[in-house]
Amino acid sequence: MRQSAASALAVLALAGTLTACGTTEDPAEDPSEGGAPEGSAEPVTLTDARGEEITLDGPAARVAVTEWNAVEYLISLGVQPVGVSDIEGFETWNSSVELDSEATDIGTRGEPSLDTLATLDLDAVLVTDQLVEGAVEQIEESIPVIVMPGGDAEDPIGSMFENIELVAAATGTEDQVPRLREEFDTALADGRSAIAEAGDEGATVAFSDGYQAGGAVSIRPYGEGSLLGAVLGELGFANAWNEVDGLEFDPVYGLGQTDVEGLTALPEDTAFWYIASASETDVFQETLADNSLWNSLPFAAEAVRFPDAIWMFGGPASMIQFIDATVDAAG
Repeated sequence: MRQSAASALAVLALAGTLTACGTTEDPAEDPSEGGAPEGSAEPVTLTDARGEEITLDGPAARVAVTEWNAVEYLISLGVQPVGVSDIEGFETWNSSVELDSEATDIGTRGEPSLDTLATLDLDAVLVTDQLVEGAVEQIEESIPVIVMPGGDAEDPIGSMFENIELVAAATGTEDQVPRLREEFDTALADGRSAIAEAGDEGATVAFSDGYQAGGAVSIRPYGEGSLLGAVLGELGFANAWNEVDGLEFDPVYGLGQTDVEGLTALPEDTAFWYIASASETDVFQETLADNSLWNSLPFAAEAVRFPDAIWMFGGPASMIQFIDATVDAAG
């Protein structure tokens, strides 16, 4: 499953049918109690990523979501979405939160079904700026649409929390945001301490995912501007992809594109970590199992596959899962 970003590199086009986050402490308040008080009718006005001013009749209670990071944000804030794009995909790739079984599938992440949205009596639809051209305009003819940026390679962690604050403002759950920040900051500090104590601070790591398309293996590096890359940096690791000359990363998700031959440019002391899914072929363990070039790389034999269903573009809950997995991998 790949991030459905129109601005992502050509690697995404190769993905074919593939389009392209738990807590460690009990919250001070039950997040299910978040949201606006019953009967609240105060209008809510906010400005979305387009610079558009959106006014809702009150905090949105019935919300549909096209992108999985926003699904995670909502549930983490205590609001269950009533409509979600590609529910099967979400539940395959994101195990950090539990989606209500009553949620309705509204179609693909890039192009939701207008007919389905019209049946859900929605207060708002949350989308990213990666929908197909004209989709936002069509939806907002009848339903308020709040647009979030897909990402920001200049400040991926900051962008994540800006998006959460926007979702919280729309749903009247601003009181839950400090809890999410504290959980994330605590997990990050604990992870950094564990890695330092193990003597792994400053270790060189190349994180990626990979897949096969058209008979070729394509590898997607996660640069420092990716959300996972930023978290790795905060944990004290050096990003090995910085050592590869000519490798470029997109400005939204911080992702690059290379192949098996491109891996030969990584430093010899690189720790190679990657993520896959039970629903896909593990190209590193399966497709490349007999590939002489891959097997000749000094890090290939000890490549670490991270646990399935950690959404690479998710929210604090997914990033906490990633931090835990990183500590395990480094250990």
